[in-house]
Amino acid sequence: MTAAPTSILVVALRRLGDVLLTTPLIRSLTRAYPNAAVDVLVFEGTQGILAGNPDIANVITMPERPGTGETVALLRKLWRSYDLAISTQSGDRPTFYAWAAAKRSAGFVEGEGVLARLKRVALTTSVDIIADTHRVREVLRLAEALGVAPVAELVAPRGAVSSGAAPTRPYAVIHAAPMYRYKRWTDEGWRALAAALVARGLAVVATGGPGDRQELDAIWAARPDVKRLDGALSWPELAALIRGASAYVGPDTSVTHLAAATGTPTVALYGPTDPRLWGPWPTGGLDPVWDAAGTIQTRGNVWLVQNPLPCLPCQGEGCLKHRDSHSQCLDELSVGQVLRAVDAALSNPAGRRSA
Repeated sequence: MTAAPTSILVVALRRLGDVLLTTPLIRSLTRAYPNAAVDVLVFEGTQGILAGNPDIANVITMPERPGTGETVALLRKLWRSYDLAISTQSGDRPTFYAWAAAKRSAGFVEGEGVLARLKRVALTTSVDIIADTHRVREVLRLAEALGVAPVAELVAPRGAVSSGAAPTRPYAVIHAAPMYRYKRWTDEGWRALAAALVARGLAVVATGGPGDRQELDAIWAARPDVKRLDGALSWPELAALIRGASAYVGPDTSVTHLAAATGTPTVALYGPTDPRLWGPWPTGGLDPVWDAAGTIQTRGNVWLVQNPLPCLPCQGEGCLKHRDSHSQCLDELSVGQVLRAVDAALSNPAGRRSA
């Protein structure tokens, strides 16, 4: 019988939202091995989404494009330092780091080529990629392959909002700026939504990253009643702000996944992305899974809004197939439809769960 590991490394070299979606695997491991210290290897700039996570001992960061010296230094640090290492991706680099970090390793393998066969030999436990699987369920297949009971629970960053950041009266949070243009709703839509929320007696707080300032200036300059906190909050502070809100509204972005994880009534505006694979994960779990397309779908504390054109979801980067493209499905999404979902979320506080 294999001894229970006391040190585990989880390799998650992707963007912020995907790192957050890896936390159910980490929670599964800590529940199965309560005496183990779990470290996580991530790209620099994504570690904040794990801040305050009680399941994690240490977060190790690396550049997205490291030089030779940085790679060698990281390998020296990792080499056989763990009892178990797990790659949450099938790529060559994360698989290599997992193999190097521990004699016992696990990870995804995709395809049947030479590299895929080498990975199956190198990894102690290899798991084939299954198409059309939600990312949370996908990473939990790694737990199952290791004989660990899956815990389908996202863990949001923990912290407190700085004094004066949150309104003293009931408020809604709007996050209007995803990383890529093809996931954006219209400026006019966001302004009309803010006006409707104010008319419903709510204060409105707008969030965003420090690099979103120019875009958010264009959206919110005409709405001085919107309290702007873009670039002002850490990830734990942002999670705490959203956790205290009456509702959150945002597009397909890491902050929307975070909002769903906090238990706050979350309205998610989705365009080209397939929610069956990347839809928000409610705090009570996702059962049944999201449909590929619909007008307003509800699961737990999440209301998912789409404009179901015949091409939805295309799983492409907008109508022009690049990240700066527009998306017709979002350009034509009506304020009225979004408001119907918001009103449903506001009228159903029972959908909120602690997280």
